[in-house]
Amino acid sequence: MMRGVLPILFALIVFKASKAQNLTPVARNGVLKVQNGKLVNGQGIEPQLRGISFSWTLWQGQKYYNPGVVNWLANDFKVSIIRASMGVEPNGGYLQQPDKQQKLITDVVDAAIKDGIYVLIDWHDHHAENHMNESKDFFKQMTKKYAGVPNVIYEIYNEPAKANWKTVKEYALQVIPVIRKYDKNAVIVVGSPHWDQDVDIAATDPIIGYNNIVYSFHFYASDPNHQEALRAKANKAIKLGLPLMITEWGVGESNGDGEFNLSKTQTWVKWLIDNHLSWANWNITDKHETTAILQAGAPIYGGWTEANLTPAGLFIRELLRQPKPL
Repeated sequence: MMRGVLPILFALIVFKASKAQNLTPVARNGVLKVQNGKLVNGQGIEPQLRGISFSWTLWQGQKYYNPGVVNWLANDFKVSIIRASMGVEPNGGYLQQPDKQQKLITDVVDAAIKDGIYVLIDWHDHHAENHMNESKDFFKQMTKKYAGVPNVIYEIYNEPAKANWKTVKEYALQVIPVIRKYDKNAVIVVGSPHWDQDVDIAATDPIIGYNNIVYSFHFYASDPNHQEALRAKANKAIKLGLPLMITEWGVGESNGDGEFNLSKTQTWVKWLIDNHLSWANWNITDKHETTAILQAGAPIYGGWTEANLTPAGLFIRELLRQPKPL
């Protein structure tokens, strides 16, 4: 009898494993939450989402904000998360053209939901404390539209440039209640001072009273100033129990250009893997700089060949297509 049962059990295990591999990232992981200082999925496991950030909506990458690119990233690059980076200022950004900028974002978000991947709605602002009312209104609209949708994550302040943690925290404590009025449980990403590097400072005085709050940490892998000392800041924050998400990192230097040092980049990638951190790489654009993943003139609706990809694009595509835990 057992000889007949074992092959059936084995076949069921293989079938379930195959079925799980065919599920979308959101179908596999479900609703994200923060638990014991970690971002986890519906099974309480750290999923390590991996993907790519679109460039600013008001810069060269704007033309790639369309469902075709999202679909290509999901199916060819095998991303589990993307980041929609809405430029707030200078001219042409959300402050001047809110309807245009918001539509670029929602087109990408809607496509991500359809493709079953996670998406960061990024208020891509270096001075968000100066645009409090606009930020509140934007996230009110976004949360009313996407409340309860498990794909959507809200990033409320990209890279505070000069604001200290007190200012960033006070801003967050104004915006978070707006989101929570409509969406009680969505993950919210809070910025940290010094271009999202000083997470160790945030870790000593974290936001309390709200669930599912994570903190953004950014680095540029080849930058000489973004090496062991910067990892030490993040390691300290992790040790103190601060949940981190790498909402932006690049293979080049902090200005988006400069050297692409493979050895330094591989050290950072290993650190990401060792710490089970979710990330979005910067960025989808054909601008002539090191961190751009596309060569000039790459098709605007996806369908890119290897010839359309820069060295950064080839590296990131290969990394994303490698097997991952979830």
